[in-house]
Amino acid sequence: MTEIHMQAGHDNGQENLIVVKDMVKHFPIRGGLLQRVQAHVKAVDGVSFTIRRGETLGLVGESGCGKTTVGRTLLRLIPPTSGRVFFEGRDVFALPGKELKGIRKNMQIVFQDPYSSLDPRMPVGESIMEGMVIHHVGSPEERWEKVIHLLRMVNMEDFHAKRYPHEFSGGQRQRIGIARALALDPKFIVADEPVSALDVSVQAQVLNILMDLQEQLELTYLFVAHNLSVVEHISTRVAVMYLGKLAELADRHEIFAHPLHPYTRALMSAIPIADPRKAGSRDRIILQGDVPSPINPPQGCHFHPRCSYAITGLCDQEEPVFKDYGSGHHVACWLVDKEAR
Repeated sequence: MTEIHMQAGHDNGQENLIVVKDMVKHFPIRGGLLQRVQAHVKAVDGVSFTIRRGETLGLVGESGCGKTTVGRTLLRLIPPTSGRVFFEGRDVFALPGKELKGIRKNMQIVFQDPYSSLDPRMPVGESIMEGMVIHHVGSPEERWEKVIHLLRMVNMEDFHAKRYPHEFSGGQRQRIGIARALALDPKFIVADEPVSALDVSVQAQVLNILMDLQEQLELTYLFVAHNLSVVEHISTRVAVMYLGKLAELADRHEIFAHPLHPYTRALMSAIPIADPRKAGSRDRIILQGDVPSPINPPQGCHFHPRCSYAITGLCDQEEPVFKDYGSGHHVACWLVDKEAR
């Protein structure tokens, strides 16, 4: 078993619960009569970050940038191509099956679609209990008591345990999904766009439940989303992804007040302003062109074909280094690097 010493967080001395080093996930594209590998979709192309114990790291970006793949690969729900992920110092990617099963109790996920993530033929109480059965936790009576307790924690009623998924609304099903993720008393949860399929009024309820549970149970979250307003509300730090790579990572207040990467600035400019009288106070940055294909990403900085600040001969040739420009504000951009000198 490989171990690594956890480093302290930058600002407040918190230890890192999760350490991700150079994670890569490429999906093969097969074709022809013999179904040989002809190319690869470079969904995650070398990302490194840490998640401190007790914090929420928001992971944002356009659809198809690799956010969900990061979360699922981190949990080893899909096999990595390369890289390392450490949970409490243990290398998740190197663990054999029995040890991996043991660590899975501490690492859970809340899926994006609250309906397809539940078995339609199984009462929700049994779905919540399933993990406890697999890991041989408690007696049948103790498991059922835990199910009722979990349902109450997510503002559901006791009798809901015997009902089926189709009898619930989307918000209720997502709360059931949260209860199921908590069944094994995890320390870390990947929330994979948990509110994107819900109405705005229901989103607030689910977000508040997640935040209350984090405080009560000392949970750590990786919160995957594309709604920046939601991310600003729930996150401690925010990481911005573009085409399989991290573009920027910083404290929530810092990144929303002073975004450095041109892509992050464009995303921030698209956040709706609640007061229409202030709508003209911010310049809207419109990105040109489409996101390049992850099968054949651009040379150099992946964002340079859409960047109005791209430096010819540099941005289109050399990949920028993802580094700290002060107070834990990490950016991968040659322009920022040039201005910092």
